Amino acid sequence: MSDYADTVQRVIDEIVAPDAVNVDRSGTFPKPAITALGKAGVLGLTVPESAGGGGQGLAEAADVVRRLSAACGSTAMVVLMHYAATAVIVNHGPEDVQKAIGAGEHLTTLAFSEVGSRSHFWAPQGSATVSGDAVQLNAEKSWVTAAGEADSYVWSSKPLENGGPMTLWLVGSDASGLTVAGDFDGLGLRGNASKPIRASGVSVPRAAMLGDDGAGLDIALAEALPWFLVMSAAFSIGLMEAVTDEAGAHIRGTTLEHLGQTLAEQPLVRTDHARMRITTDQAAAFLGDTLTALGSEREDATLRVLEVKAAAGEAAISVTDLAMKVCGGAAFRKELGVERRFRDARAARVMAPTTDALFDFVGRAINGLPLL
Repeated sequence: MSDYADTVQRVIDEIVAPDAVNVDRSGTFPKPAITALGKAGVLGLTVPESAGGGGQGLAEAADVVRRLSAACGSTAMVVLMHYAATAVIVNHGPEDVQKAIGAGEHLTTLAFSEVGSRSHFWAPQGSATVSGDAVQLNAEKSWVTAAGEADSYVWSSKPLENGGPMTLWLVGSDASGLTVAGDFDGLGLRGNASKPIRASGVSVPRAAMLGDDGAGLDIALAEALPWFLVMSAAFSIGLMEAVTDEAGAHIRGTTLEHLGQTLAEQPLVRTDHARMRITTDQAAAFLGDTLTALGSEREDATLRVLEVKAAAGEAAISVTDLAMKVCGGAAFRKELGVERRFRDARAARVMAPTTDALFDFVGRAINGLPLL
């Protein structure tokens, strides 16, 4: 799917962007957008061509998320989590699910964070126990994106029988005993259906295990986490690019009639707008360097991956804060769109691994200490 960019932009222009305000105001899951992205081949973009997918990689997935987040943060986050979960399924999941994702007929997501360990996704408290020929899962998951909307969850638990901190499972959303245990009325990303999920005696076959028993954390760190961190940075950058453009349009189109000048002609306003642009471009350059490091297997690739979400997320908070200042009182009105970006930007700071956790990981990495 080499022409994916044009396809994505068409869906954005026709469906995602026109519905973005309603998705935010009503907190409605962007189902029309996700359905359209599936039919257009975007949800299957990263599935191998042998399984009917687009055969593209992380750079292309990040570009999709970046484009989507410039239009609708909620839609972008749903797709981001889908791609992160797909990265695990492609390597360890059943062929029929890979083909369904490749055909754009299956939405998946990660279900890692739990009530008991909160953002410490590496320490699941949910159990997996042998139950006859099957396995029984019990857990209290929190903040599962697309909860009740996805077709499957890449699910973490304590190991079944072996040692290790975690085992991963592919759990169908229609599994008996699986329930969405609350609603989501969030500050930002209001349509991404990030809700808690309860598993009470959910029975899955042993074949639902993704990878080896006890090896789930290694898989998560090596396969899901790099995709999640890089795409999260792309999410923040797309948001920054959009709000910088929106702020620019506002200050160029707003006149101080008593001076006969636009807001853009005021030194302090355009200086802050310049800061927004520079910070955005710095974050985009950092993302580009991270992708280059990964593609060339550069020695500092792992460090760049650990840095990039935190760097871009904090940049987005700074840029959207400046946008509120640059646009003044108009920024507090919903029709301008700036306050929506302001709210959506703050999600990166608290999504696991949180910004503080990533700072600690980076500090550990540069000082030769284990991450966990």
